[in-house]
Amino acid sequence: MNVKPRYVAIIVGLALLLGAAGSYVGMQYFGVSSNDNAGQSANVEKEAENFADLSEDEQKSFIEGLSGDTDIEKVEQAYQMIQENSLIEAEDNQLIEGAIEGMLDTLDDPYSTYMDKETMEQFDQSIESSFQGIGAEVSMVDEKVTIVAPIKGSPAEEAGLKPNDQILEVDGESVEGLDLYDAVSKIRGEKGSEVTLTIERPGSSDSLEIDLVRDDIPLETVYKDTKTVDGKKAGIIEITSFSEKTSKEFEDALSELEEENIEGLVIDVRGNPGGLFTDVQEILEQFITDEQPYVQVEDSAGEKSEYRSNLQDMKDYPITVLQDEGSASASEILSAAMNEAGGYDIVGTKSFGKGTVQQTMPMGDGSTIKLTLYKWLTPEGNWIHEKGVEPTVEVKQPEYFYTNPVEIEEELSYDDNAEQIENVQIMLEGLGYEPGRTDGYFSKETEAAVSEFQADQGLETSGKVNEETGGKIQELIIEQVRSGENDQQMDKAIDVLFE
Repeated sequence: MNVKPRYVAIIVGLALLLGAAGSYVGMQYFGVSSNDNAGQSANVEKEAENFADLSEDEQKSFIEGLSGDTDIEKVEQAYQMIQENSLIEAEDNQLIEGAIEGMLDTLDDPYSTYMDKETMEQFDQSIESSFQGIGAEVSMVDEKVTIVAPIKGSPAEEAGLKPNDQILEVDGESVEGLDLYDAVSKIRGEKGSEVTLTIERPGSSDSLEIDLVRDDIPLETVYKDTKTVDGKKAGIIEITSFSEKTSKEFEDALSELEEENIEGLVIDVRGNPGGLFTDVQEILEQFITDEQPYVQVEDSAGEKSEYRSNLQDMKDYPITVLQDEGSASASEILSAAMNEAGGYDIVGTKSFGKGTVQQTMPMGDGSTIKLTLYKWLTPEGNWIHEKGVEPTVEVKQPEYFYTNPVEIEEELSYDDNAEQIENVQIMLEGLGYEPGRTDGYFSKETEAAVSEFQADQGLETSGKVNEETGGKIQELIIEQVRSGENDQQMDKAIDVLFE
């Protein structure tokens, strides 16, 4: 995957809070272990003390102490030459921040980024409360703003945005050439305001226009449910991201389900782009015994630190983990640990593939550098970066789960042949109608299926797909996907529990 450096970040007010392609999995938290892991994570803490654990005065002294270095003098010389001679004027602060960004660019690391004071304030705010936007985490992949995962219940999810969608335009203005933060500033906005995104979707030859209304994006991250199959009760816990309260929410949900005498558990991290290591750590310590680590961390010198729990006994019920291509970072730590250290099955599709750990380093003026310091490795020492975690039981959703929004510029009718017709045929089939074929040719069978659908919905029975009919088909498909009906991955995860 060709990912440009510096262009992956969490989108405060647009997207997620923590994790995934813009993962802040480590933050300052990765250098802090529980008391039980104090000895095992000594190397991690030692590295953290190199800069991030210094006081503001100590950090300032450290930076000033570098000024005698010949290489630093070269930077200072360039700074003075630009200041004194450049025809193009630049503020002192612009030059300094440009130098920092330039250094990070040379690392060829998409996860090492610089956040100025304003961006850092927005980031801090997004951790603590709700925020406003469309609700999707994005990254910069192949120089395009790319959706990693929409947040559950967000405008992005409701509008049908999917992982790997690439944003080309915002309200008709191209975002080509912008860095991620500049692109995000165009997308985010106040609750109730509208935004139109032009999307390029893998597998679709035409770009899509998706209208969204920005809203409050709550930071609730854990949802529980139960399902009874053949007289056996399965508990289901969905984790949408790993933020500061996730582990406590998970613990409460699990306690409530166990009080209901569940006979198996499904942990669902589909579309979860990651988050804080401490929270996934606390969750894993409820399932993985002390016989082996649930994750390993490797520093730049190749030194490895192991994280283990004090747990003596595993749960007395079976567990499966659900993941997909939108599961990243901390979600992958959970999936890999549950499989390799716990022996539990992973159901779904291959995950995103984010295997590095970042730590935030304050610069003393409110700005921050986020720098990649470590790799995280699975319990068996595997590095899944840009590879992903493979499921033990691969299951894809029904085809209509992957369809595109219906955009009707010209009415579709008998004997037409177009990609949009194929899209509509797949949706009709998913809704229980019989279009006869799903190859994009508008046949007589398709015409009959459209007429039947229109009659059922109280629409004009023309057998043709106009904007109203297309919009209704899309509306019902979205409702069906969100309802969980025909969720083949979930059904399989429950089946695996009780096999």
